[in-house]
Amino acid sequence: MATLQELTDRMKTAVGADSGLGKTLKFNLKQDGVIFIDGGSVSNEDKPADLTITISKDDLEALGAGKLDAMSAVMGGRMQLSDMGLAMALQGKMTALFSKLT
Repeated sequence: MATLQELTDRMKTAVGADSGLGKTLKFNLKQDGVIFIDGGSVSNEDKPADLTITISKDDLEALGAGKLDAMSAVMGGRMQLSDMGLAMALQGKMTALFSKLT
């Protein structure tokens, strides 16, 4: 199980110079903190975002490793989205980002 800092560092590597999302994205990892992405910037600042994904740290790791399907996570209540329409629009870009987390 990775720490918040390890996940943040992996996310920074995955994002590189630009996330390609065109929107701000926040992972609310509940009691473990947040990861905020804005273009090529990745931080642990808890700022408002275009899309907030609420998920446990373990489930985020499983998502990145391909062990958890995003749709199953949403349907099973393991992941909540602040804007389903935006999440669907960004699905391909987020999938590409998640695939770089491992």
